[in-house]
Amino acid sequence: MSNEFARVFLVLSAPSGGGKTTLMKRLLERRADLRRAVTCTTRAPRGGERDGVEYHFLSPEVFEAKVAAGLFLEHATVYGNQYGTLASEVFERMDAGFDVVLSVDVQGVRLIQARARAAEQARLRRALVTVFLTPGEPAELERRLRARGEDALEVVERRLAMAKEEVACWPTFDYLLVSGSMDCDAARLEAILEAEKLRVFRSGPLTSWR
Repeated sequence: MSNEFARVFLVLSAPSGGGKTTLMKRLLERRADLRRAVTCTTRAPRGGERDGVEYHFLSPEVFEAKVAAGLFLEHATVYGNQYGTLASEVFERMDAGFDVVLSVDVQGVRLIQARARAAEQARLRRALVTVFLTPGEPAELERRLRARGEDALEVVERRLAMAKEEVACWPTFDYLLVSGSMDCDAARLEAILEAEKLRVFRSGPLTSWR
């Protein structure tokens, strides 16, 4: 039986500081058949970041042209910079025989889900699987945000307030993953991926039985 129809687009979301990027990287280490969708941004590269690896770094003009052409699955302005995921980042990797994973905020997931509901987006709709990752307690998220040491106190407080709103959205996802150890989380996320690849609606025809 062909595996052509079984490609999964796994979209992982969490509040800021929830560990979604770290978990995505761990899953990529475990799966040779998985590729990351590289996000576009208009912000300047930070130390050691490479164009096309960590991000596609675009000028605001180029970014806006791609928005106008309808090339993004989702895009948003975050702290004055634009971010977005090109549809080609997903479908080209799927065409090459890989499953695809994306780490994005809740707003991005909503936009992808809305696009997948469009009549002409059957392929996206069939491939899409959404997972929400959250610490079990608000205190744990606060500890992680403070431990990063990257943000001023008022920024941490703002992120915590936003996290409460984001966590309330978990029923709109396919899966809820309450985080434990990184190894446990990666194993459970991999189990989700494996199970989704076996869903009947993603299977091709059993041609040998005809």
